[in-house]
Amino acid sequence: MAALSFTHNHQPSDNRRGGSHHHRHGPVVEEIEGLIKVFNDGCVERPPIVPAVSATVHPSAKVTAFDIKLSNDTWARVYIPGAAAFSPSVTLPLLVYFHGGGFCVGSAAWSCYHDFLTDLAVKARCVVVSVNYRLAPEHRLPAAYDDGVNVVSWLMKQGSNGGYSWVSKCDLSNVFLAGDSAGANIAYQVALKMTNTSNLKGVILIHPFFGGEARTFSEKQQNSKSSALTLSASDTYWRLALPRGVSRDHPWCNPLISSSAGFLREARLPTSMVFMAEFDILKDRNMEMCKVMRSHGKRVEGIIHGGVGHAFHVLDKSSVSRDRIHDMMCRLRNFIHP
Repeated sequence: MAALSFTHNHQPSDNRRGGSHHHRHGPVVEEIEGLIKVFNDGCVERPPIVPAVSATVHPSAKVTAFDIKLSNDTWARVYIPGAAAFSPSVTLPLLVYFHGGGFCVGSAAWSCYHDFLTDLAVKARCVVVSVNYRLAPEHRLPAAYDDGVNVVSWLMKQGSNGGYSWVSKCDLSNVFLAGDSAGANIAYQVALKMTNTSNLKGVILIHPFFGGEARTFSEKQQNSKSSALTLSASDTYWRLALPRGVSRDHPWCNPLISSSAGFLREARLPTSMVFMAEFDILKDRNMEMCKVMRSHGKRVEGIIHGGVGHAFHVLDKSSVSRDRIHDMMCRLRNFIHP
């Protein structure tokens, strides 16, 4: 159904700077082909490799979707499944979702996320708030983490203050954080920063983007089935996203190093679900993350999907991927509604 105007209509930006006049900006100093170019003068170009779409959904989707502006730098796309949208007495769990893209590219308006989250809201029976956070290298970490904390805090305040009418559709005592790739990293870090929030019931990490100086076996394997994320692209994303001068063993990239392992042990993380993919270069890191979290007494459910690669749920349209997406949706629904 068409988007309903619960709030003003916010038009997302296309996250591009620099245009096509490459010669004006000097040489390219960092590049991931087709995704991002960083020029010597600091200008950034992000080709529109994935189309940005409006919040409008097909009438058959049984979802109400609309955009809300949160600040001058952040906005979000909200998805409310039909049961809650048209019944004043129905409230549903709230899932706050962070898109992927190595902290440097991506948008809540990308068609692949719009399609996935439209389906997820219906199949998992939850309200989804998809956050469009600030991107690196213009806004290096912890900017994205700060945006995530601010959005969740804002949502809680809306509930306690009576806020926007659409927030009344959310059961704010039943909140989940989720994301894929860099978005999963953000969800994890936001959860750590909000461990005293009793309303936070679970964290869902889909192919979480972590790294480190030492290479894992799955990173070194790099076969033709390694999927969308390559080791070279991963390294470039981290160079652009981390604070200048730090290595990939910074805790935001490598949360398993000794300097942050103690913090993980003491953190009051809610139950977590970690999705992994057989051909993802991050598989071994994700498996180790689950192991260490369990060793520190955290409740973690890990799922490995075979025959697919990194971020297959938004990037792969094959029949194998569709089967795995169906399984992912079912597991997400059962996790949100135990």
